[in-house]
Amino acid sequence: MAGPKDKLADKMEFPPATPQPNIYPLSWESETKKMEEIWEAAQREYWDPEKLPWDTLDVSKYSWEERECIAYWWTLLSVFDASAPPVFASAMIKTYEAHEEDAVRKCFFSVTRDEHNHEQACRIAIQKLLEHDNVLTYEPKTEIGKKAQKNAHWLYYNGGRYWDGYKQAVPRYSLAVLFSSFLMGEIASSTIFHQMARGCEEPVFKEVFSKIGRDEGRHMAICMSLMERDYPGLAGEDRSTITKQIRAGYLFLSAILFEPPEDFWDLPKDFIPTQREIESIARKAGFFIPEYEAKKENWRNAILNLKGVLDKYDIPFPAIPEVGITGEEIRDVDMEDIIPVF
Repeated sequence: MAGPKDKLADKMEFPPATPQPNIYPLSWESETKKMEEIWEAAQREYWDPEKLPWDTLDVSKYSWEERECIAYWWTLLSVFDASAPPVFASAMIKTYEAHEEDAVRKCFFSVTRDEHNHEQACRIAIQKLLEHDNVLTYEPKTEIGKKAQKNAHWLYYNGGRYWDGYKQAVPRYSLAVLFSSFLMGEIASSTIFHQMARGCEEPVFKEVFSKIGRDEGRHMAICMSLMERDYPGLAGEDRSTITKQIRAGYLFLSAILFEPPEDFWDLPKDFIPTQREIESIARKAGFFIPEYEAKKENWRNAILNLKGVLDKYDIPFPAIPEVGITGEEIRDVDMEDIIPVF
């Protein structure tokens, strides 16, 4: 960069082109009408987590076991939804550096804003249930609470590993590859949140899940619109990366949508038995969590929906034998080569 005593403006009428990638120069072209419509919907449907009817949540009617188990599920959700604001903020910055059209940048801003709402919903629920603002420093009241806290430590540890991987991956890959990663998360999450909205007994939880499900459906529409625009001309190396990415996305998202695979998540042997015990207690307290077979079927259907999208663009789909889906074998997943899906 030229120093104060070496001004280019003294030597030339116009400055040289700004080295890229860079957010400058700015412009506001908008060519994809669908993206403008999605942005307008995001503006109409915006909601404030603080204004939901939290006063209807009477935690005193639950035992401490039940409170700690329900709070654990919100903690599990926070590994994904409460980490999403910085994830999508990074993607939003990339849309500026890639000089994406104005509507695309606005849509990624809306996703970042929505995900911050989802993070705040996790925060409020956990604080109400535990009367504490940090699940790792909270002092458990019950034995299952102690087990849940141990699980939470391991969840956040793994989340930290994958955040490091995400930071390394974002600069390396095109937006088209990133869209495939985000789409997998949105297809799956919109399904589970609508189910939980129907199944939960607490009015405020029903409303939270309904609003999050609506948001995730809109995020899915963003990814679909961009894929329709960009995937017909997708490069061969990007197609191969997407195939690997879908397999990695399955392994990563299974922690919230199914159960975390032991070969991908670094977890103690008692993690899954503890989580199953926690979920059973939460269900009996009226907090809807799909049973094992229902989770498996939901995940399979979401993956098949994604396969239907990618098949249109001749992108090889990976085998996911855990839910009975055949395809291209991906023998190992290297964290340095994939984008964790939040």
